[in-house]
Amino acid sequence: MSARNSKANKAAARERLRQERERQAKKDKTRRQLIVIGSTIVVLAIAGGAGYAIMQASKPTHWESAKDEKNVTAPKNTEGENGTTVVIGKASAKKTLELYEDSRCPICANFEQAVGPTVKKDVDAGKYRIKYIGATFIDNAGQGEGSKNALSALGAALNVSPEAFSEYKTALYSAKYHPKETDDKFSKDSYLLEVADSVPALKNNAAFKKNVEDGTFDAWAMKMSATFDKSGVGGTPTLKMDGKKVTAEGTDNPPLTVEQYNAAITKALAG
Repeated sequence: MSARNSKANKAAARERLRQERERQAKKDKTRRQLIVIGSTIVVLAIAGGAGYAIMQASKPTHWESAKDEKNVTAPKNTEGENGTTVVIGKASAKKTLELYEDSRCPICANFEQAVGPTVKKDVDAGKYRIKYIGATFIDNAGQGEGSKNALSALGAALNVSPEAFSEYKTALYSAKYHPKETDDKFSKDSYLLEVADSVPALKNNAAFKKNVEDGTFDAWAMKMSATFDKSGVGGTPTLKMDGKKVTAEGTDNPPLTVEQYNAAITKALAG
């Protein structure tokens, strides 16, 4: 092989090597660019997902939205602003007993089971009327939605009639249907409707069922709950007549037996 050919071959080899290095450098650059672009897309996707999650988390819950609702649908048989005045009994009754209750409250259930029939008998006889104020503070302690949902369902019952409301309230507090405070059964429409089947006026009542499932009176329930919050009452059940608490003799507690109740209500009516 001549010296010229040897030099030419070496030059050609060097050129091929240079070209190969350039191609490899371009491939490496392209790969790095793709990695950067891919990483950027991932970061943006994560940021977008986080932003969406934050946006969703910051949205008000259904009940928070209901609380702020301006156009409130109030049940029939109510009075006052947003229909939060609920009075059961004969218009001729001279006295009104204010009754503050939370549907999930176990002590309220004890009161209703023991004293409820006596209260009904007195109201039917026209001794006094009942002004009902519903609370949702058990839910507000972060323990569910049952108080609010049951209060809305009570509104649906009241929309049928005052009698249906009273019977449904009795059923909700009954030993058969009232759950433990820690069991948020009332948050389920299906359970509220199951309880309603024990009330003749509500059983197979399509309008009542629709109002429960649609949450027709959810905003009303929240306005009623706000009425309780503004009342200054610290717990349930609380009974008041003429602005004074009706309590078991010698205590600051509600009367939880018929004997305690009869003594307390006789004193309140006389006052």
